Amino acid sequence: MIRSFFAGTLLTIVTIFLHAGGTAYLIRFLKYQAQKHKSRIGEFRVLSTTAVALLFIHTLEVMIWAAAYFILVGNDKFGDFETAVYFSTVTFTSLGYGDIVIEGPWRMLSAFQVMTGILIFGWSTALFFTVVQRIWQKSKNE
Repeated sequence: MIRSFFAGTLLTIVTIFLHAGGTAYLIRFLKYQAQKHKSRIGEFRVLSTTAVALLFIHTLEVMIWAAAYFILVGNDKFGDFETAVYFSTVTFTSLGYGDIVIEGPWRMLSAFQVMTGILIFGWSTALFFTVVQRIWQKSKNE
């Protein structure tokens, strides 16, 4: 359980740093896009760029957790990397189908991923809401 706790904490920190770096870069890029493109097409670009970038960041985060599952839990549970990615995605989104369950000393790892996923998706939702709100406020003032 100690190794699972340590690995979960480390993966959570890596995920938070990746998300912080990705969203900080995205915010700078969005500010640039907002200044460069003042028309409606610019708003479309900002919204679509935000959605695609956040999905890309989430995909990287899921893949990191999947790699950890595949390495730590092993082939006997997942069989192949695709299954580890599936489990990681279902766990990160807190969907939790339950068709794949980790038993034994590594089961706490998935609990850490659920907590991390809830935090990260809330963070992304707040960022996306802020982008939409700014666009909305800008269009009201025009």
